[in-house]
Amino acid sequence: MDRIKHIHNITKRLILMTAATLIILGVIFGLSYFFEFRLMMTWSGLLCGVIGGFVSIQQRLRKVSDQELELLAASWFQILLVPIFGGVFALVLYVILLSGIISGQLFPEFHFPRPPDTGTDSAYIFAVLTETYPNSGEDLAKFLFWSFVAGFSERFVPQIISKATSLASEKKE
Repeated sequence: MDRIKHIHNITKRLILMTAATLIILGVIFGLSYFFEFRLMMTWSGLLCGVIGGFVSIQQRLRKVSDQELELLAASWFQILLVPIFGGVFALVLYVILLSGIISGQLFPEFHFPRPPDTGTDSAYIFAVLTETYPNSGEDLAKFLFWSFVAGFSERFVPQIISKATSLASEKKE
């Protein structure tokens, strides 16, 4: 009976945190629309990765051991750990997508701002972070989907990193 009670309590927490994250994402979309700003891709990707992490935990709850279940039920921090990693992995995936390390029809393409004629490198870096956006609505949807996947599947981004580093080391030899 304790197991069911723990799953119920964890599920309630996951629903609350997922709802809060969705509200934050909605506010970001709404503010971007209302003030006619460009949607901040970094925040959108991060939050979609966090949501993917919450969904991943919920999907695995019935399969975790009793000891893991007790740990999750006892601590909000333990519940937040996987989604935070999911958000970080979504940001790393964003950098991977921007760099072109992975590309193809399944992945989004982005528009980059032109480098300024004058100014500092830091100004251009800031422009890249704030003015880079997907080329189309389809590319935005692909970006949000892959950000969610990065949070949902804990191994997805680390596997991309491993593959990229092994290919890079092969090319050095």
